[in-house]
Amino acid sequence: MTSLHRKDLGLFALRAAVGGVMFAHGAQKLFGWFGGGGIEGTAQAMEHMGYEPGRPNAVASGLGEAGGGALLVLGLATPVAGSVVAGTMAGAIAVHAPAGFFAMGGGFEYPGLLGTCGLALGISGAGRYSLDHALGHVLDRPWVGLLAFGASAIGAAAVVTRRQDTVRRREIREVEQAAMQEGAGLS
Repeated sequence: MTSLHRKDLGLFALRAAVGGVMFAHGAQKLFGWFGGGGIEGTAQAMEHMGYEPGRPNAVASGLGEAGGGALLVLGLATPVAGSVVAGTMAGAIAVHAPAGFFAMGGGFEYPGLLGTCGLALGISGAGRYSLDHALGHVLDRPWVGLLAFGASAIGAAAVVTRRQDTVRRREIREVEQAAMQEGAGLS
């Protein structure tokens, strides 16, 4: 086996692992598979995390995870798949970042790793054992990657910024309510 084939097998294994995990996460959100909450449960969780409105954010997150994961497994439109995975995980990182790095403490270690793997696969390409290779790389051109990663970065920044604004407004509202309750208790 040549080193080229070893690299291609390694890319296939990485795509299958990361894509499979991402697909499963998305299926939990979209369909309630694998113990997930489905759209309704995920929508409630999204609202709680500050992603409002919850239902469209649940659908977008589920489609990003399941769709990006499926494309990675297949090695199809790999720059798009990688950018979708990276962008979707940026939203998860925003939720977990206040808890620090390590997953044991609720940190962003796991979504950070998945997002970085998506980014790396989107940049490197799917390798020989992929639909991209079988189709002559028509969906794996450098300009596709640039567009996909640009759109993903802009979309992720917009979604995360909107969430941060929502979380800030909630915190201000809670402080104001606590002050009002405290003031009412002093009267």
